[in-house]
Amino acid sequence: MSASRLKPLLAAALLTAGQASLFCVQASAEEYLVHNQKEYARVVKSLQAGDTVMLANGVWKDFEILFTGNGENGNPITLTAEEKGKVVLSGQSNLRLAGEHLVISGLVFKDGYTPSSEVIAFRLNKDHLANHSRVTEIVIEDFSKPERMDSDYWVGVYGKNNRFDHSHLAGKRNKGVTMAVRLNSEASQQNHHRIDHNYFGPRPVLGSNGGETLRIGTSHYSLTDSFTVVESNFFDRCDGEVEIISVKSGKNILRNNTFFESRGTLTMRHGNGNLIEGNVFLGNGVDHTGGIRVINADQVIRNNYLEGLTGYRFGSGFTVMNGVPNSPINRYHQVVNAKIENNSFINVEHIHLAAGSDPERSAVPQDSTIADNIFYNESGKSPFSVFDDISGISFANNISNGFVDKKIHEGIDKGVGKLKRADNGLLYPVSDSAAQKGASRDLVVTTKEMTGAPWYPKSEPVTPFGSGKTISVRPGENALFNAIVSAADGDTLLLKSGVYSASKRLDIGKTLTIKAKKQGKVTLTSERPVMFEIQDGGSLSLDGLVISGANSPDNAGNILIRTSVWGMLKNYRFSMTNSRVENLDINHSYHFFDSGLRAFADTITLHNNHFENITGDLLKLNKETDDLGIYNAEYVIVTGNTFENVQGALVDLYRGGTDESTFGPHIDFSNNTVAESGKGKRNKTQALIKLHGTQVADIRENRIENSAGIVVEHTVGEPVTHIANNQFFGAPLPEVTELVAKGPHTAILANNEVKN
Repeated sequence: MSASRLKPLLAAALLTAGQASLFCVQASAEEYLVHNQKEYARVVKSLQAGDTVMLANGVWKDFEILFTGNGENGNPITLTAEEKGKVVLSGQSNLRLAGEHLVISGLVFKDGYTPSSEVIAFRLNKDHLANHSRVTEIVIEDFSKPERMDSDYWVGVYGKNNRFDHSHLAGKRNKGVTMAVRLNSEASQQNHHRIDHNYFGPRPVLGSNGGETLRIGTSHYSLTDSFTVVESNFFDRCDGEVEIISVKSGKNILRNNTFFESRGTLTMRHGNGNLIEGNVFLGNGVDHTGGIRVINADQVIRNNYLEGLTGYRFGSGFTVMNGVPNSPINRYHQVVNAKIENNSFINVEHIHLAAGSDPERSAVPQDSTIADNIFYNESGKSPFSVFDDISGISFANNISNGFVDKKIHEGIDKGVGKLKRADNGLLYPVSDSAAQKGASRDLVVTTKEMTGAPWYPKSEPVTPFGSGKTISVRPGENALFNAIVSAADGDTLLLKSGVYSASKRLDIGKTLTIKAKKQGKVTLTSERPVMFEIQDGGSLSLDGLVISGANSPDNAGNILIRTSVWGMLKNYRFSMTNSRVENLDINHSYHFFDSGLRAFADTITLHNNHFENITGDLLKLNKETDDLGIYNAEYVIVTGNTFENVQGALVDLYRGGTDESTFGPHIDFSNNTVAESGKGKRNKTQALIKLHGTQVADIRENRIENSAGIVVEHTVGEPVTHIANNQFFGAPLPEVTELVAKGPHTAILANNEVKN
């Protein structure tokens, strides 16, 4: 046969009776090295307990692996790589395993995507599942479907008594849970799976619901017990949506996991009787970092350590939810008999009790205990927010560093003075009297190095601007175009003084900085309807330039900078600083920046620029009008700029729908000077700034003269809007409307000066 038989196992001639029986099992075990898919298909049909098949080193493209068989306890059938990490599954590849006592290890999935709904599935089909099987030291990195809203799982766990461990999952960019434990049949319920020592690497903000990293169960089967153990994993900047882990089943154990700078929470969304123990949440002050959210009955939350978390509402450092009376299975069941004991909350900004209280969610927590916890905030401020009756929560023997909370009258006493870091890196009170409070001093912290495939590097997901080479560029025909083509990811193009005319569209498919050597001495003009297009994988920073529309074609609807018109998978960044943009007025509706549909910016930054004579909009971030909770940018930062005679809207930012699983969009519009703007007859928003569904808006310290107004439309998610210390001369006061909540708007308008 073309496959190689590598190691027929040998045994000594003289064996004891016990050894002889072992030899009978092992003597037939074989190892096969296969070099192509035909060889694999031939060998896999005849594998028996103890056999191993190895894929030869190299790239296996478009390989849908089916691995079935019946090994034995202690004598599995194994699929592995010739050398771990040197077998890459690319293109349209996936893996299904089904049978008993199977082991798979050492494979890498990258440079492609699954043609089905899962990259790895512990089943052949709904009737043929994997049991007592293990997938270990597997890598799935940047193996996302090309359309960001095309959903899949990377790992779907079915059957019973399976283990997924020491694997590396990073960079999922499309919709769908990274890893899901499925309970959709009796054969997968009460499963006793173990998920341990995995590295769940950075998952970028999805900008939509459907970005969980791990989900155990679904609402339909949430009253079923799973008995899944999730332990000693490292969740590194898992930012997909508000639920990092979504527990939707009962009797699970989640212990000794570390959550590092991850936006969102470990959420007990459905299911009862789960144990959350010994987990460490390290926010380091990063925006929207959260901790634990409690829903349902009989949950035990003990010996967890939470530090430096900034999240609020459903993404807060700690949340106890209100429920729905007689709740449908897919809504919010009442919190009953929750035991929240011996946890440390260190510099956790927000702890929300009876959260989500509204006419529907009116079932307050009952028969629950918060005891022997440490609450410490350097600010001296209470972290608690109480939204409904919390008489069903008993506070006992908790200690703090002395903050006062009038809504919690007893059960939190002053008892924490100084804190000191222990050898495990966590903070504990110096005083011996507090030794029995909070998380234990012998808590073992799972580190990044303890997780994942030991042979695979944990690389950074984003290339910083300016991290590559600096390349000097002189003016000349196609000089900028050629420099962009030749540059590498992270490079800076340093432009010498002069005029650069773009006769071709400048496509940006990498992280690139374009900077004037002398600020204001470099002019860019374009002969195309679009000057720059940020394509999938691209990010652009402009610094110190003068950009003129004087040589643009005489077309309506020119665009200076846009993203790909449709379907970008990777999040991008755009920054412009210290620059001047002028005379985008060759015809009407000449826009500065236009986002395409299904394009998503992590950050758009405009700082210290001058914009003058523009007939269109400045930032068009309004393409996701299908009202599915999707939007075009997470952070929009517009600070210290001057705007004169911009006929369209300066910002048109839209997030529609009723979903509450995302954090953004956010906008900071501050310290700008605006004159004669927003009043063009083709300005569809009829506003200077139009915000629909924006979750966080800070508009402050601006001078706005003879311009259109600011229009804010609040939708779901309890949006936070501050409009303060602005000067309006010949411009109307901001208009805020609640489109969902009843009653007056919740925006804070303060110290705004109006003069006609």
